Amino acid sequence: MSTAPTADAIRSQLADINDPESGRPLTAMEQVVAIEAASDRIAVTVGLTSHSAVLWKQTRGRIEERLRTAFPAVTDVSVTITPHQRAPGKLGQIGLEAKSVIAVGSGKGGVGKSTLAVSLAIGLARAGSRVGILDADVYGPSVPHLVGLEGRPAINDGKIVPQQLNPGQPVDPLPDGLTVQPMPIMSMGFMVPPGEAVVWRGPMLHGAITQMLRDTLWGPLDYLIIDMPPGTGDIALTLSQVLPLSGAVVVCTPQDVALLDATKAIAMFQKVNIPVLGMVENMSFFVCPDTGKRYNIFGTGGAERTAKELEIPFLGEVPIQIPIREHGDAGNTAANYDDPQARPYLESICSRLVGGLAARNAAAPPLPSLPTL
Repeated sequence: MSTAPTADAIRSQLADINDPESGRPLTAMEQVVAIEAASDRIAVTVGLTSHSAVLWKQTRGRIEERLRTAFPAVTDVSVTITPHQRAPGKLGQIGLEAKSVIAVGSGKGGVGKSTLAVSLAIGLARAGSRVGILDADVYGPSVPHLVGLEGRPAINDGKIVPQQLNPGQPVDPLPDGLTVQPMPIMSMGFMVPPGEAVVWRGPMLHGAITQMLRDTLWGPLDYLIIDMPPGTGDIALTLSQVLPLSGAVVVCTPQDVALLDATKAIAMFQKVNIPVLGMVENMSFFVCPDTGKRYNIFGTGGAERTAKELEIPFLGEVPIQIPIREHGDAGNTAANYDDPQARPYLESICSRLVGGLAARNAAAPPLPSLPTL
């Protein structure tokens, strides 16, 4: 007759499985909510925050595998993930309520940086995280067009009321307790008439970016995604001065000239002490829909090789796909996640990005611990 595993034995097996957001063990953070054990059955309930929503399924699978390996006589192992509420702290001098601030940059224009920034934000939001977008490309703001929003934002008691984007519903239902939240978006494109050029020097850029960060009613966020201007200008320095960034994602295409500029962008972020979370290769290849033949129009694998040489993560590639261009032109970038060809590439990038943050947090947990509500 087999002996039922005890709650203490089960808890000890979970002691080295970390909360993806905090980097600390789930048991130490009181996120193992319930344990039920019998000779043939184990049922565990674990709380995770919406910050790690993209990793909920992966974390559940890891816990299940651990328990099945540790207790081979148990035939029924059930792991339930439930929301664990944890408020974001206030960042920097501006008091932004966000857990992770991620800049998306590129060394040159025309590589699809804004499309990737918006797609990344939408992917995180569709997974159940609370996400906002700041379009910091003051000279060429394209985020409003990519999401189909326009109009000057309202002012409420001296604060800017951001536009709200509905990111759409995911193809697969979200776990219980997670919901898709509207995304606050702020851009200089909402502030100036279409076609009007912004001609500002560095101090005015600094003031505009600081004001949009400080005075916008963002609400509490898991992620603020910042679409950076191309190149190596003043904005990165401004951001490094006004709030701590979790890191930057650099977008490039495979050809050598784009990789040279991307390398400069990486050096810029590192120079202002913004960690580089990884590279994304856009327009990696094109598959002809009529023949299925692959064409490496701009070369192939350049970003992955560069990332390896620079010892930074490679987050993935996105091929040239006509629907991605069509959705962006139509102001419906969210539809990329409804397209069965585009969605796997974008979801993979989101998962690798958040997984990288989780690995970094596990190696060096943020201090102090965040309050539990």
